[in-house]
Amino acid sequence: MQTSKVVYLGNLRTELTHVRSGQKVITDAPVDNKGKGEAFSPTDLTATSLATCAITTIAIAADGREITILEAEADVLKIMESNPRRIGEIQLDIRLRISPDNAENREILEAIGKHCPVARSLHPDLKQTITFTWQ
Repeated sequence: MQTSKVVYLGNLRTELTHVRSGQKVITDAPVDNKGKGEAFSPTDLTATSLATCAITTIAIAADGREITILEAEADVLKIMESNPRRIGEIQLDIRLRISPDNAENREILEAIGKHCPVARSLHPDLKQTITFTWQ
């Protein structure tokens, strides 16, 4: 089954549709690249996907280890480079509150988050700086 469909709407904007659910996302070119910056850019989605994958993978692993995720959120910073234009670094600050909270569970979940499928799919030249703040 097809994963998604992308339609160009004009004015450097696309509409993405998740085929299975019908959910939609709009993208816009960034202001520094002739866009209006009114929605996620494609590179914003890449950086944000790293955060969502890390948190989702942590949640799956926690569930299998009888660890409860009480809170989980992340701040994402994408740093662009030029020549060639690309994402040079993604910085994530992931904040978690878990139960039971102990050093072993923290270590396991951090390792799992840092090695999620998106992290392993990105080019090795793209620097991934992932920090964890435990609440």
